[in-house]
Amino acid sequence: MSVTTGVRRPTILVADDSPQNIELLTRVLGSDHRIKVATSGEKALQLAYSDEPPDLILLDIMMPDLSGHEVCRRIKANPDRRRIPIIFVTAMSTIEDEAMGLSLGAVDYITKPISPPLVQARVRTHLALYDQSRELERMVAQRTSELVATRQQIIRRLGRAAGFKDHQGGNHVVRISHIARLLGQQIGLGPEALQLLFQTSALHDVGKIGIPDHVLSKPGPLTDDERVLVRQHPQIGADIIGRHEHELLATARTIALTHHERWDGTGYPQGLQGEQIPLFGRIVAMADVFDALMNDRPYRPAMTGPQALAIIAEERGRAFDPVLVDAFMQQQYEILRIMELYADERGAGFADSVI
Repeated sequence: MSVTTGVRRPTILVADDSPQNIELLTRVLGSDHRIKVATSGEKALQLAYSDEPPDLILLDIMMPDLSGHEVCRRIKANPDRRRIPIIFVTAMSTIEDEAMGLSLGAVDYITKPISPPLVQARVRTHLALYDQSRELERMVAQRTSELVATRQQIIRRLGRAAGFKDHQGGNHVVRISHIARLLGQQIGLGPEALQLLFQTSALHDVGKIGIPDHVLSKPGPLTDDERVLVRQHPQIGADIIGRHEHELLATARTIALTHHERWDGTGYPQGLQGEQIPLFGRIVAMADVFDALMNDRPYRPAMTGPQALAIIAEERGRAFDPVLVDAFMQQQYEILRIMELYADERGAGFADSVI
């Protein structure tokens, strides 16, 4: 195989404490590969963990400080580097030695003195397999990303359908998602939890699909029977989503079921109290109420920002988790900015374009 201009050459890490062995392997492989050299186990680990890790490691077993076995064990324990193929190149040639090396995660075992054609063939084979593995991982990651994006769009569209039925604007679920994520960030949730909260909060009111239009759009106070009907929507939403092992849908169900529970235990449908209410349900409850206060409803006009904020503050320890109310107030200006940025007047298309 000859060197082709513009084609990336694979990087081989040769880890051996013998200058003669390093020179021989460099001569055998250097024309087609970039060669990095380590004369100790510690140096081999440094190069493996660097920002430009090797594509393959040729590893001697008998080295100063750390043995090749220990180097291999540590690399295979590192999630970011464990896929790098390791070939032991050693004078330890018994069946037991070979079995030991392979059990640690090495892909091959070459005994010294080496045969140059054999080394070239083995390196070529394992680099090709590694390339195929990385390409497959890339394709799987891309496909997974596409599925996640599609699922998120379906969730948002279904959430919007419920919002329109309740005469909420088309961007109601977008605002809720952004406010919920902001509150989660303020109280210290990690990136994965924040993304999950952002994706699933849009389905909080999906159960309103099952409530009659004349009840949801009624301009005056509800009768007792109508109030009973409206209070069924959390359970209807949970039933629509169903029970799933997948975290995304399981979380969406939890939010739909619990976003009308109150901190003091007077909410519905289960009358949960305090931290019995799942955290995501508590977060979405406050975001949902604030958005409702700030927008027109059939039975009242929209409130101003200060009026809505005052109600949130008044409900600290009653409707809402005190810790979350404090977080809400600390982020009130950013929350008001979200309300303005994703106002219904700007259109659902705009909200999609900036998410």
